[in-house]
Order: sequence, then structure tokens, then C-alpha cells
Amino acid sequence: MSIEDIKKKLSSGLVDDLVNEPSAHYVHILLLRELQSSAIFTTNGQDADITTVGISADDGLVDYSPVMMFKRKQTGSDRRKGKELQRNLINIQDTMNVNEMTQDSPESMLYGSAAGDEAISVTSRVMYDTAYSIRDSSVLIEEKFQNAPGDGFAKGATTAIREPDFIMPGTLFPCVVTLRDATFEELIFVLGVTKMNKRYGAATSRIGRMENHILGIYYGLEEGPANLFLSQDVARRLADPNGKITSENLNKVLYSPVLDTEKVKSLVKESFDEEIQTLNIKPLGDDEVKELVEHITAETMKTALEVQRAKASAFFQRVNGESKSKKKGSRGAKNE
Repeated sequence: MSIEDIKKKLSSGLVDDLVNEPSAHYVHILLLRELQSSAIFTTNGQDADITTVGISADDGLVDYSPVMMFKRKQTGSDRRKGKELQRNLINIQDTMNVNEMTQDSPESMLYGSAAGDEAISVTSRVMYDTAYSIRDSSVLIEEKFQNAPGDGFAKGATTAIREPDFIMPGTLFPCVVTLRDATFEELIFVLGVTKMNKRYGAATSRIGRMENHILGIYYGLEEGPANLFLSQDVARRLADPNGKITSENLNKVLYSPVLDTEKVKSLVKESFDEEIQTLNIKPLGDDEVKELVEHITAETMKTALEVQRAKASAFFQRVNGESKSKKKGSRGAKNE
């Protein structure tokens, strides 16, 4: 199938031109994020972000504490990569500074921006949610301590300094990135960012290497299963070798030292595909997904960004002008 045919197939989840009102066009990118080095996911600068949730087994409820990859850890990294690619490919000098973004750039028009000096702010049309590890944090977090360096070969006892919690390589995060009312060019851009971005969390110049496995692309009228559901459902499927999910089998999965990444990839897709059977969501075929992902290169991204640049700028100028006119008219009416 050609890229143009794939575009037509996705048409019910995309828009041809940018719209100012939500119109229920959704495209979902199903991912498995795989840590390939240690990473830091923390809010307070020290402790890993974790939560406590429960999974139902046939013989009772099993509670555990997965690691959380907060949505801002994902979107912040992807936005930096997107602006980096935008600067390189079409020479738009954009920034992550909230009030200084180039609001009519393709990246800012898609991921959102504050009002700044203009009359309007732009709402993000790329939807992220917090992702959860499949296994318990107790087998995923590594605490490290270091002593202050010095010149002497022999030193007295010193106070050890605890470094932030490190999430260990091999940690897996099933998740979905959703585009709402996006153009095909914007989908190409987000797929490119997802495919090329390799760093997440804190201190990414040294750690935080991540592989984003793109497992599926879906389109329709609504959002799909939540990330937490996917992580828990995969754990249940791993614990269900003979059609019965016991607390013992579930705990073996949750506290396992390693998981088979290829098996998990298959189960994440299986879980998502089964869950959308009752939803207004359809999948692209596996061969179509592979063809579209392989189509993403620097050259095709540049072409998509150039097309979207014109669309984004024209749309922003029109809506911003209309907003300024309304505000001017409102002030005039008050003065009369």
C-alpha cells in the first residue's frame, strides 16, 4: 500500500486543515518504551516517582507499587526533540521558554503555547498520559551513594552522598500518544519525534537512554485504553499461562528480575486490540504501520514540516487576528 493510500485510510482520524474547535478526529500511536540505560524519573529531585495500585487475581487483590513516568517527562523531552528537528530541518528558531515560543511554528501549533505577546494561547493537540512500569518498583530502583572526591590516597571516613534513585535498564512502559484533530503532516512529525527521540528523564546528557517501540497506529472518534490499564493487563496476561490468574503467579511477574521484551510487545498490542473492539477505533494493518514508520526520514519530515509551516502560520494569523478584533470591539463597546 502506498503512503497516499495509508493517508486516505487514516482520513477519519485526521483533518485536512487546522480547526479551532475540537472535532473528534483521533490518531493513537501505541508504544512500548524500553529503558536501555539507567534513568531518573523524580519530582522531588531524590525519590523515584511511584504509586500504589491493585490488580485483581482470581483469589484476591494484589497490590504493588509501579514506577511512574509522568506525562511531563514524556512531553517535555519530545518537545525539545521536536524543536531541535524543526531548527535543523526548516530553520525555525523556537524555544522552550514558555512566553517566548514562536507560536505559529508547526511544533508550537501542535504541542501548544502560552499567549505571550499575542492575543491567543494555543492548546496542545498531542495528548500524553502518565505511563506505569509493569513490574514493582522494588525490583526496578537502584540507590547509589558516592563519597566526595579528594587528592589523598588515604582518607578518613567521609559522609556518603546519596544520589537520586535510578530506574534500571530493562524497565518497560506501555503507553499511548494521541493526536487530536491533527493533519497528516503533523502525524509524520510526531512519528518522527517518537522514532528519533532517545533520551528521557533527568541528566539526559549522561543517562536516560530509551527505545520507543512503535507497536501500532489507530484512528477513530475517541480515546482508547489508559496506560495504567495496559500495564496491568499485560501483567495479568503474563501471569496467566493456564487460564487462571493466581496471586502467586501475579507476584512472580510483578517481582520478576527481567521480562521478555518481545513477548511484552506482543501482549501490549494484543491487549489494546482486544480493548478497542467495543470502541470507535480502528487499526492500521501491521504492514501499513511498518511502511509508514519506515517512510519517516529526515527528508520526509522536512517536506511535512514545510507543508505544515504554511498551514500553521496562516491558521495562527487568522485566529489571532480575529481574537484581537473581538477584544478591540469589546473595549470600544464598553467605552460608549
